[in-house]
Amino acid sequence: MPTLIIETNAPTPPDRRREILRAGSARVAEILGKPESYVLVLFRANPDMLFAGKDAPLAYLELKSLGLPEGQTSELSAALCDLMKTHLGITPERIYIEFASPPRHMFGWNGGTF
Repeated sequence: MPTLIIETNAPTPPDRRREILRAGSARVAEILGKPESYVLVLFRANPDMLFAGKDAPLAYLELKSLGLPEGQTSELSAALCDLMKTHLGITPERIYIEFASPPRHMFGWNGGTF
């Protein structure tokens, strides 16, 4: 159930969005060691955003996963920032990432919970 939400104001043509979705899905599966068949990635382009008083390209990410390893959030942050730099040209100092590890009973799927 790993879920990655990407919100950015960086100009992103529709054809590049699919590339970012695929790269994000593969990267999340890799860094969490989970099957990609459970990974969900959402890409929200062009919301009104301001960071440090400027509207230069920025990104806000959320990574949620059952059993998210709290001791690895620095590594996860580096990997996700690299993903944003590679695919959107956004530098790490313009990126915030929220990590969450919900209890299994608080995440639903397939008519039930995990």
